[in-house]
Amino acid sequence: MSNLPISSKYRSQPDLPVDDEEREGLVDRLNKAFGDGLIDQDTYRAHLDRVFEARTLGDLLPVAQVLPARPTHQLPAIVAQADSGPPPGELTPAVNAQRAGLATLGVAGVGLVLALVLLLVILL
Repeated sequence: MSNLPISSKYRSQPDLPVDDEEREGLVDRLNKAFGDGLIDQDTYRAHLDRVFEARTLGDLLPVAQVLPARPTHQLPAIVAQADSGPPPGELTPAVNAQRAGLATLGVAGVGLVLALVLLLVILL
């Protein structure tokens, strides 16, 4: 039983011929899986041999089954940019400092105005 969905091209179109782009993609994925320690050396070599011997996509089914799933989407640029900053809903330190400075200035300004009003009331 295959762990690949029926919509996988290796299962749904097993009679299609294998092209160079497909081979290169599987070799890259095999290299990454081996480098990440997900498959051992014997499995790696056996699957590399199978990739280069394959004539149809169905021949590649055993290789595709041992590889980690590929992402089915790309990360939007706006999300990738957000990863470099604070978590959502939190301000950056520069904005926090700026707002703290404005708050201090606001309190000082209100205090100055009250002092002037008190001075005028005393003098009149």
